[in-house]
Amino acid sequence: MVSFIDAHRGVHGVEPICSVLPIVPSTYYNHLAQRADPAQQSDRARRDDALRPEILRVFEENYRVYGVRKVWRQLRREGFDIARCSVGRLMNGLGIQGIIRGKPHRTTIPDRSAPRPLDKVNRQFRVPAPNMLWVSDFTYVATWKGFAYVAFVIDAYARKIVGWRVSTSAHAGFVLDALEQAVHDWRPAKGMGLIHHSDRGSQYLSIHYSERLAEAGIEPSVGSVGDSYDNALAETINGLFKAEVSMIRSLRPVSRLAISAGEWPFLKKLSISLNVSP
Repeated sequence: MVSFIDAHRGVHGVEPICSVLPIVPSTYYNHLAQRADPAQQSDRARRDDALRPEILRVFEENYRVYGVRKVWRQLRREGFDIARCSVGRLMNGLGIQGIIRGKPHRTTIPDRSAPRPLDKVNRQFRVPAPNMLWVSDFTYVATWKGFAYVAFVIDAYARKIVGWRVSTSAHAGFVLDALEQAVHDWRPAKGMGLIHHSDRGSQYLSIHYSERLAEAGIEPSVGSVGDSYDNALAETINGLFKAEVSMIRSLRPVSRLAISAGEWPFLKKLSISLNVSP
């Protein structure tokens, strides 16, 4: 955000830009002061600046395959007093990671060009009544026919899944279908302040999804950057879903290629969506 303000302050001014972005002018000016005089930085910031080139050096010297654990151990062998979590944080900030065995499955792919609503939830997932806060997310699950993506819309008060959809690909349309089901079944009244909270995935920031929220009178909210708990309620439901699906699969012989349709309510429609015979 600081670089964005730097690029546009000459046209719009700092205060007008900060009134739209989730940043206050004093934070921006503090960044400028620290950039002009590194002595004003905190001890942690100065230590991070010293460690970043060392982490990059170890990463490059080892053919860009070392992950957090191996980079951390190499730095410790060289005498650096640094915690493993600090190495992970700095590597994440540098945009580097170790080699991953197998094909990684990503669900949250941020769209950096799309407008981003503010975080109106701030990790407060307790509400006094239904249709005040919906949280949305999607995940992938392993089935006998391969990976499937499952999107959820959850009412924070009832802790109930009010909309869901299954797809063999993570396209924007299937998360919109889950929202349509929630709107159709629960019929939230317009103007009542219902908030829809999600992560910054491109599916949830798409034009069609944003337009549907506006049409239904639902206020959009997205999680803040760098906050591992920004959508904790939805991720908890995702984890439970994946754990129960995995348990059911483990009870079946590996030789059976079809998904059993009776053990869990979602699995029947999951098998139908994947065109798998129960």
